[in-house]
Amino acid sequence: MAFELPDLPYDYEALQPYMSRETLEYHHDKHHKAYVDTGNKLAAEAGMENLSLEEVVKQSYGKHQTLFNNAGQHYNHIHFWNWMKEGGGGKSLPGALQKAIDSDLGGYDKFRADFINAGVTQFGSGWAWVAVKNGKLEIMKTPNGENPLVHGATPILGVDVWEHSYYIDYRNARPKYLEAFVDNLINWDYVLELYEKAT
Repeated sequence: MAFELPDLPYDYEALQPYMSRETLEYHHDKHHKAYVDTGNKLAAEAGMENLSLEEVVKQSYGKHQTLFNNAGQHYNHIHFWNWMKEGGGGKSLPGALQKAIDSDLGGYDKFRADFINAGVTQFGSGWAWVAVKNGKLEIMKTPNGENPLVHGATPILGVDVWEHSYYIDYRNARPKYLEAFVDNLINWDYVLELYEKAT
């Protein structure tokens, strides 16, 4: 099935002051669109145009790097836009999620510190994740467009640490961007939805 650029689930101004209209216009309208357009072309050339996006990601990993890069980033960004909302973030998590974070990640404060640290310490471009692996939550980080799908896990939360995700708003202050993401942007309802599907 052809990759399609989804509309943002909110207005371009909705995430200010934590993420600006300019960042969303560049990141969604230009960067994500490029992954979609290039991914469609490469998937068709590789005879994978009829596979689901998840299958393209898994089957191209380690075999067709340029297709993997674009399909992986398309998958990551489809979720990334939904992992944020106006008035998001903070400590009031849905019960099932709070319970899992308490038992698997040592509670909210430890999750917050470890998740931010994963993003800060991802050298160069990449992502920080909370994923379900063997029924438990794990914090992971991956380079470039890689994601937990290719490591036997299912992502339920991810944050983009490519510079185009934060440089307009935060310059080189990646930790400040990650703090703002956790404290003010995370859409915990969407995280819960993915957690319930994964478990």
